[in-house]
Amino acid sequence: MTLITPTQPNAQASTPTGNANAPKKTGLASDFETFLKMLTVQAQNQDPLKPLDASEYASQLAQFSMVEQQVQTNDLLATLGQALGGANLDKLGKWIGMDVRAPSAFQYEGEPVTLFATPAPEADKAALVIRDGEGAVVDRISVSTTDQSIVWAGQRSDGQPLAAGTYSATLESYDGDALLSTQQAEVYDEVVEAQVVDNQVMLTLESGQVVTATTVTGVRAGT
Repeated sequence: MTLITPTQPNAQASTPTGNANAPKKTGLASDFETFLKMLTVQAQNQDPLKPLDASEYASQLAQFSMVEQQVQTNDLLATLGQALGGANLDKLGKWIGMDVRAPSAFQYEGEPVTLFATPAPEADKAALVIRDGEGAVVDRISVSTTDQSIVWAGQRSDGQPLAAGTYSATLESYDGDALLSTQQAEVYDEVVEAQVVDNQVMLTLESGQVVTATTVTGVRAGT
């Protein structure tokens, strides 16, 4: 049931007086007094030949109550959303500036790069394969099966220095000539951006690579 539109103007009755400095109420029917004023105005402006009965007043009262409850619910949800969003932003902010270790391509700038990878337990030999940004193999280094970190000097297999750029490293574990496993090497890099994408925390590194927070295996203070 919708409200009756006044058929006759009644400026004196329909314009409640009040203090201009009084606080503004936010609910559609913020209190009982406001609702009574609305019913009074409606009664004064109804068609005397077709007056509203008590059931219609009760129906309108129920409608006011439902709308107010919905407004209050929306306000509560908005407050909760802001609180949860603030908590997420606080957590994301803690990543910024930290050095994280994750399987990722890395930026070589002329200085040796420390890479992290663990050979398979049953391997009797292992090799670190370096690829450039186009995926071409530029270096292949035999490494110990017990070492978990390798310092790459940034040179080709023939000893020629490589140009600065983006590279990646893969550790291959062998049992004799049989390839047991391949593992992308991890590297430390600084986090410059953190955001939530599809309910996952995504970290953008200084090298431009993007990794998920779940792949991070080490964190240290940024240099």
